[in-house]
Amino acid sequence: MTSSPKRIDVTLTVNGEPVAASVAPRTNLADLLREQLGLTGTHIGCETSHCGVCTVDIDGKSVKSCTHLAVQCEGASVTTVEGLASKGVLHAVQEGFYKEHGLQCGFCTPGLIMATHSLLDQNPSPTELEIREGLSGNLCRCTGYGRILDAVQRVAVARRGAGA
Repeated sequence: MTSSPKRIDVTLTVNGEPVAASVAPRTNLADLLREQLGLTGTHIGCETSHCGVCTVDIDGKSVKSCTHLAVQCEGASVTTVEGLASKGVLHAVQEGFYKEHGLQCGFCTPGLIMATHSLLDQNPSPTELEIREGLSGNLCRCTGYGRILDAVQRVAVARRGAGA
C-alpha cells in the first residue's frame, strides 16, 4: 500500500493575480509556475541554479526558481517574464532585448530579462562592468553577450531619458 504524498496549501500573488495551490513539500517554484499555473516563460535548465534560465522576481528580488521551494513563497509576490508586459505592450526590458537582438535561440532570454529587470531596479545607471556582474548568474550559450549588454544599456539610457 502506497500513501499519497503530503500536500501543502500555499497562497501567493503571481503577476498581480492571487493564486492558491496545493503542492508537495519539495515542489520547486519553477515547477509550480510551469506545471500548475501554465506560465512556461520560466524555463528550466540546469536545476542547480547555475544557468539562471529560471530567474523570477520574488518580492522585488531576483531568485532562481528551480531551487526555491514553492512553499517558501507563502504570501509572496512573484513576477515572471509573462508578468512584465502590460495589456499586450512589452516592458521596456523586453523591448530592449527585442530592439538590440539580445537573444538567439531564446532559451536563456526570460531569465536574462528578469535578471536585467532586477538589476535596473537596483541600479538604474549601471556601468558595463556592473551589468556583467549583475547578469553573471545567467548563462547564454548562443550570443556571446555583446547584444545582451547592448540591450541592457539601451534600456538604462531610455529609462534615464524618460525620468524612470
